[in-house]
Amino acid sequence: MMVSLRSLLLLGGVVGSAWGKAGLYGLNIAGFEFGCDINGTCPLNQIVPPLLSLKGGDGAGQMAHFVKDDGMNVFRLPVSWQYLTNNVIGPLYEKNFAQYDKLMQSCLDVGAYCVLDVHNFARWNGGIIGQGGPTNKEFADLWTQLATKYADSEFVIFELMNEPNDLIFDDWVVSSQAAVNAIRAAEAVPHIILLPGNNFSSAGTFISSGWGAAMANITNPDKSTTNLIFDLHKYLDIDNSGDHEECVMDNIALTFEPVAAWLRTNKRQAIVSETGAAASDSCFIDFCAQNSYLNNASDVYIGYIAWGAGSLGTKYLLDLTPSRTGTKWTDMPMAVSCVIDVWETAAAVVTPVWGLSLATANVSTMTSSSIPAILTGTATQVYNGGSVGTQTSLGAGTTKTLSPDGSTGGGSQNSASGVKVGGGLMTGSLLLALVML
Repeated sequence: MMVSLRSLLLLGGVVGSAWGKAGLYGLNIAGFEFGCDINGTCPLNQIVPPLLSLKGGDGAGQMAHFVKDDGMNVFRLPVSWQYLTNNVIGPLYEKNFAQYDKLMQSCLDVGAYCVLDVHNFARWNGGIIGQGGPTNKEFADLWTQLATKYADSEFVIFELMNEPNDLIFDDWVVSSQAAVNAIRAAEAVPHIILLPGNNFSSAGTFISSGWGAAMANITNPDKSTTNLIFDLHKYLDIDNSGDHEECVMDNIALTFEPVAAWLRTNKRQAIVSETGAAASDSCFIDFCAQNSYLNNASDVYIGYIAWGAGSLGTKYLLDLTPSRTGTKWTDMPMAVSCVIDVWETAAAVVTPVWGLSLATANVSTMTSSSIPAILTGTATQVYNGGSVGTQTSLGAGTTKTLSPDGSTGGGSQNSASGVKVGGGLMTGSLLLALVML
């Protein structure tokens, strides 16, 4: 049966308190951000758009496969600010934006939520936004332009910035508020906005550094926080960078459990928009355990997006790009075990007592059997251009410097947590290991 595309963005549904699988799960589709370093330099000659027409990875085909065969329903589409404006702070460069929009439309066409991620580490060529680099007005203008382009597409999620780091955080809150205001003024329907924090948006320092509490002060123009979701990143290796083969971090007990408690106390929600692991034995245990926990805590974690696919190369440590033979796609073992299976085997999706809910998406270009599962619930109130009311809406990063072949290049520092520490295997991993023995 062919159906048309509809979605509801809801807040405050009072249905049930049981937790189920995360409402959103999927992969990063990398390539438009290749070459970006943590100082905000993003050379255009290193970009490999994940589009076959531009001789990159088959991002469109990958997303169609992930939705049809694996039930994924969200993809993060990183892009550099320099690419969008052709190396000039100012208007969008239409030729480049049109290429990025091809990927965005491919995402929207399969009925998924699509995260627009500006992958610049809160910088432009070394200058920090609002702190000697681009002004807050210039940053807000970028988001005015982007929100105008997707004003009617509420399936587009706006991630203000990839991994801010090493900055004056109170000033970054002001910069983020300016961007939120710009988006709300430009949009025609409500959009989810992701709020990135300090230390590379680290979930590991969300509480200890105070960045979560600081970003909680950001509001919509009507002073509500509807559709404002914390943006978290976390890896599992010794320095939380994703650059090492072994997983050793206890991300459940040390990070996601305390953050979940904070979110519940403050009635807020988050999404893990970047996380990943190498295909080592320790990571098959720990990464699976982490993502199982995120599913079980779906009242506060609305989803997780693994790194990565798109134009990533087979030599890249965190590559989850599926292979294709003829019309058949084959997922990477790590993607199957720790991204897909842990979601498919989790409890059924339920609506939380409070917080963001996403009604089932109906997709005009797909059959009903291939529609991705999203949270369901009763429509209540959403933010809509300065007012609050019932709304039915119509819709359609790596932290490393990457070379075109997908390998890590440049020797740039990278840390998803911003903290260089070690740790033991997760408690849950140890228990699982004992059971396996």
